[in-house]
Amino acid sequence: MAIDCISPSSEAKDLHLPTKTLVFDASVINDNIPDQFIWPHDERPRSDSHLLVPLIDLQGFLSGDPVASLEASRVVRDACRKHGFFLVSNHGVDCRLISDAHHCMDRFFGLTLSEKQRAQRKLWESHGYTSSFTGRFHSKLPWKETLSFRYSAEEGSSKVVEDYLVDAMGDQFKQSGGIYQEYCDAMSTLSLSIMELLGISLGVGRNCFRDFFEGNDSIMRLNYYPPCQKPDMTLGTGPHCDPTSLTILHQDQVGGLEVLVDDKWHLVLPHVNTFVVNIGDTFMALSNGIYKSCLHRAVVNSTRTRKSLAFFLCPSKEKLVRPPKELMETGREYPDFTWPMLLEFTQKHYRADMNTLQAFSSWLQQSLLNTSTPS
Repeated sequence: MAIDCISPSSEAKDLHLPTKTLVFDASVINDNIPDQFIWPHDERPRSDSHLLVPLIDLQGFLSGDPVASLEASRVVRDACRKHGFFLVSNHGVDCRLISDAHHCMDRFFGLTLSEKQRAQRKLWESHGYTSSFTGRFHSKLPWKETLSFRYSAEEGSSKVVEDYLVDAMGDQFKQSGGIYQEYCDAMSTLSLSIMELLGISLGVGRNCFRDFFEGNDSIMRLNYYPPCQKPDMTLGTGPHCDPTSLTILHQDQVGGLEVLVDDKWHLVLPHVNTFVVNIGDTFMALSNGIYKSCLHRAVVNSTRTRKSLAFFLCPSKEKLVRPPKELMETGREYPDFTWPMLLEFTQKHYRADMNTLQAFSSWLQQSLLNTSTPS
């Protein structure tokens, strides 16, 4: 569930591109997995247990029940202070829409590599098709394919998803584009409701963050993890915190999502008709560090393909990420920034990991210092 969150790095630095691009095709390289996909021994998959992720029934909150709302805000507060992960049920999203979105994934990722590459992501961009991000990195590569596209909740953008898929893949993907447009609309609506809950839990009111994310400019990603003959030596996605604000994930029943809690990796089991929600770096900054961006990763297996739908909520481009004054009484944890600034940092200067926000803050402060210093 990351914006190019591939592998951990200890410090911010420019990305080094490989001299020769490796093509990722699991059906071809499975018998002889290249070294670029093999992770160091101390970073290889080793899940300790299943995580009992807090489950929040949104029905009472969405209907305005004050008792249910109070309990939901308490559960959210505890989860977000500890690890930033929770589940939501009775969320109001049609289960048939979720099923249709998964079926459309089968259609796209079932194409040949050359057909999928019609939507190939360009260097430094955050949308398009990628096969293991081989065009950007040359070590600790993820065992996955992705298709990402922009979603906008602004007026006049009601077909931005549909238009993108048609432009990239042709008219035969118009129906898929319509389904994903509807799915993103539903995710945006659900995100705003969750933002109300987060506002209540932080004591700033239900409209504070909802208003901030009205007209959001977000990212939708389809994740496809093929079977791997060496699942104990590879990772579907390396350890990272999402740089975005909020992630709403629907994983299939195969499983593979893991979260780090109390210095141990725990598997997050799939639950039918529920969404996994986690806090990202941008919201961690908005909460002035009170709520934690969640450290997680994805593992693969040797027999079954795993798929997931990830909606990354992001503020509109001009919104300044600054905590409400009620959350700044004891000072500031991070400098002001806009989402495009952080996105550019992860695309051009830093392989997003568990330290992205801290590295970005240091980089931004140094950049501002350099700008203000006379030559």
